[in-house]
Amino acid sequence: MSPGRTDRDIPGAVHAALLSHFGPLHWWPGESPFEIALGAILTQNTSWSRVEIAMDGIREKGLLDAHALHALSDDELAELIRPSGTFRIKAGYVRTFLSWLVGSHEGDLPAALAGDTAKKREELLALRGIGRETADSILLYAGGHPVFVVDAYTRRIFSRHGFVARGAPYDHIRTWFEDRLPAAPEVLNELHAQIVSVGKDFCRPRNPRCETCPLRVLGEPDLRR
Repeated sequence: MSPGRTDRDIPGAVHAALLSHFGPLHWWPGESPFEIALGAILTQNTSWSRVEIAMDGIREKGLLDAHALHALSDDELAELIRPSGTFRIKAGYVRTFLSWLVGSHEGDLPAALAGDTAKKREELLALRGIGRETADSILLYAGGHPVFVVDAYTRRIFSRHGFVARGAPYDHIRTWFEDRLPAAPEVLNELHAQIVSVGKDFCRPRNPRCETCPLRVLGEPDLRR
């Protein structure tokens, strides 16, 4: 850590360093709030490339719509998302989400996500199959809420640098970031995208590329963490 820099400066310094390195990323795959939310559910425990195959199939069949998917049978829905892996389990999660969206909000996701962030977060977390990371991805990327998404990349990078404990609770890490960053969705969106890029390309589980990492400004990481 640079002299004079405090703990509270870290997320902002990270954002500045990564913005300088990567430029704006404007990231989350999806062209509509509904597509983003569906992708966030399907990407659990799998790679985005597998989710893309499923999403492409849904799109090609003209079914990328809450009402259209809700009208499918359970078997039809499961088969449609098969490429995303554990498809029968995920079909149940998608069904629960669709029943909430169509049954309580007439299929209008922007309207469903409008309102108080904390209340909407609890509403999503009450749905089977939607955990904290998925709920926050939907809130941030589909709903424009100022929440920070904590993923495995975030835990690995910031625990290696000693700012968060690897086993810290999800919400402890989330609020650590939110307390130190502007409550601006575009900032939280961009920083999450940048952290994903660092985790994939530099701060890897094995053979990390520390010597060229854009976060070397934070000092030497402890790779045992």
